[in-house]
Amino acid sequence: MTNLPELKAALARFDGADALLIQNDKNRRYALGFASSAGCCLVTREAAWFFTDSRYIEAAGNAIKDASVEMISSAEPYEKKINDLIEKYSIKRLGVEEASMSHAEYLSLSSKLKAELVPAQSIMKALRSSKKPEEITCLKKAQKIAEAALDEVLPLIKPGVTEREIAAELTYRMLLGGAENNSFDPIVITGAKTSMPHGVPGDVKIQSGDFVTMDFGCIYGGYCSDMTRTVAVGSASDKMKEVYSVVLEAQLAGIEAARAGVTGRDIDKAARDVIAKAGYGEYFGHSFGHGVGLDIHEEPNASPTNEKPMPLSAVISAEPGIYIPGEFGVRIEDVIILGESSAENITEFEKNMIIL
Repeated sequence: MTNLPELKAALARFDGADALLIQNDKNRRYALGFASSAGCCLVTREAAWFFTDSRYIEAAGNAIKDASVEMISSAEPYEKKINDLIEKYSIKRLGVEEASMSHAEYLSLSSKLKAELVPAQSIMKALRSSKKPEEITCLKKAQKIAEAALDEVLPLIKPGVTEREIAAELTYRMLLGGAENNSFDPIVITGAKTSMPHGVPGDVKIQSGDFVTMDFGCIYGGYCSDMTRTVAVGSASDKMKEVYSVVLEAQLAGIEAARAGVTGRDIDKAARDVIAKAGYGEYFGHSFGHGVGLDIHEEPNASPTNEKPMPLSAVISAEPGIYIPGEFGVRIEDVIILGESSAENITEFEKNMIIL
């Protein structure tokens, strides 16, 4: 899946740069449809080039059709290849991905390249924020793999089993289902640890009467899935049921408010108001949702600080939570696609409280 035509068109509308240098691996994959751990891409308004070393040159040559593929070497390193093109095409201002570049990397690049480096991350952010049909197909497939894995793992959740064992089972079953990898390290926590939104799975054993929170996802075609389910084991107290009900109501309110043109802040507020009204506002500390795509966390965000309208076909998580320190926490997370008048929920797994 290549997005070079869209990238060239966006660069033509961008007054700040004559060309764009793409070094980030996810941005390279978005532009060229080719994944590798080494390489860089130079894009002008008319043409594109991909440079890589001998490890990837054959695969790149076979996979990349819309850009020239050239191999770097000790005699012709990246900077020489790029400088040759800078001179040939009279590139004065070279756009770079400032958000994913350290100061040291910027200084090094500035000293090696014969063009002014200018911020141009906004080009990639804008393009990647709205998903194409081919991207959505991959996102939906990744989600189905994750949900199938959870369906197989639920019967294994019982007293005496550790968090780490459940995390391993989720990973194993997603890989068996066709996943390329985890989209992030699975979060599987139980008991009082569920009050920590990003708790780390350990050797804590599940006990009857506990909540178990599982936040996990996988990669398919380069694209990530993300979901969270909180289940009870054996029984649930009245307070556990109340908090779960509030979180579910908040999530549904946020999804109902979510659509293109609405600000990220207003989507977040729809869910946050439900939790605050129920008296648990101080226990919801993170945002309603984040963008999901080639990265597990990308723009746009449904957060209190995002006052920008959400773009059409943005894909975001919907994950409010309540976390009561020393007691328990609840989070329910789906992934939704923003349409013109509503959001499509691509997560089909049951989210009414499950007591195993």
